[in-house]
This record gives sequence, C-alpha cells and structure tokens, in this order.
Amino acid sequence: MVKKAGNLVGIKLRPHDLRRHAATHASRSGVPVEIVSKVILRHANLSTTQRYLGKVSDTEAIRWIDNLYS
Repeated sequence: MVKKAGNLVGIKLRPHDLRRHAATHASRSGVPVEIVSKVILRHANLSTTQRYLGKVSDTEAIRWIDNLYS
C-alpha cells in the first residue's frame, strides 16, 4: 500500500521511510526523544533511538520532507 502511494506521486517509498520520517520530524519539532522512542518507534531501549536519530542529517530530513510534501 505504501509503495503504491509512492508510485502515485513518483517516489520510491517504503513503510520504513514513513516511520523514520515521522520520528525525525517529531524529534526536530521538539518532541522529547523518550516520546519518539517509546510512542512512535516503539523501541525497547532509548539508546536504539538515539543511535538512529543521530544518523539523520538535516539535509536528509529536509529532502524527505520535500519529497513528501512537494
């Protein structure tokens, strides 16, 4: 379903991409990392969330937002 929606707008989209985008957007919007970890990503350990969010650059986050909302 997600891939099909991506095809409709001309981008490669996977469920993981939406999950990561939601977590990145929430984090960059000031949502505490504990909430992002437990509610959005459902990670058992906070360190897992910190590891993944630390790898998302501002450029990458902006690229995803542009792809989804342009």
